[in-house]
Amino acid sequence: MTAAPNTAPVAPEAVNRVYVEAADVAAAVAAMASGARPVAGGTDLVVGARHGKAPLPESLVGIHRIGELTSLSRTSDGGLRIGALVTHATLAADAGVLASYAGLADASAIVGSHATRANGTLGGNVMNASPAMDTGAPLLCHGGVAVLVGPAGERRVALSDLWTGPGRTSAAPDELLVAVELEPVAGRSGSAYVRLQRQVRARVHRPAVQEHHAGAALGVVAALLGAGQRQVVADQLEERCR
Repeated sequence: MTAAPNTAPVAPEAVNRVYVEAADVAAAVAAMASGARPVAGGTDLVVGARHGKAPLPESLVGIHRIGELTSLSRTSDGGLRIGALVTHATLAADAGVLASYAGLADASAIVGSHATRANGTLGGNVMNASPAMDTGAPLLCHGGVAVLVGPAGERRVALSDLWTGPGRTSAAPDELLVAVELEPVAGRSGSAYVRLQRQVRARVHRPAVQEHHAGAALGVVAALLGAGQRQVVADQLEERCR
């Protein structure tokens, strides 16, 4: 007599993970130095795990309570400092961003869904390093610089040097992105962001920043995303526009 197959549900394998919340940057960096990965909005991290792209890290440090990372302010030279926890929804609606960095506001307004924009942070977007990230091209055009803090202190890295490939950055595992700084906007200039899409999985993103004088364009800065392994400033396109 053949035994009936065992159809009882199999209990999932137990998974132990460590989660702590950091009250300040120093505490977050200390946790990262011990192997924890920072998490705030979690939109990239959780979605990636659900889709099987990468498992959730065994150790996480929540940084969402670090108030200084939520600020959006002007730098001493008139540029813009964007805290790592500033959301896409904030960037899309902020009057100062709309007036001076319209291309960034354009891109932030079409990132994911409403829920993603409300919870997803610019810092998470930057460190996820997707070649097709909407905000990447405007950040490049405005001379974006990543402000990183690690056990050895603070350092600044141009975004063009931070992004080394899909999902890869030049930041050390124990360095926390605290802000992104943009250059001051020249007078009589403007920017815009356009997503050119022919099919669902083939997208080219093109923002441009122009400076005008007496009706003529003095300079153009352009960047392309989703057209290769990393975000690039389109030097040849800039030359053709001058």
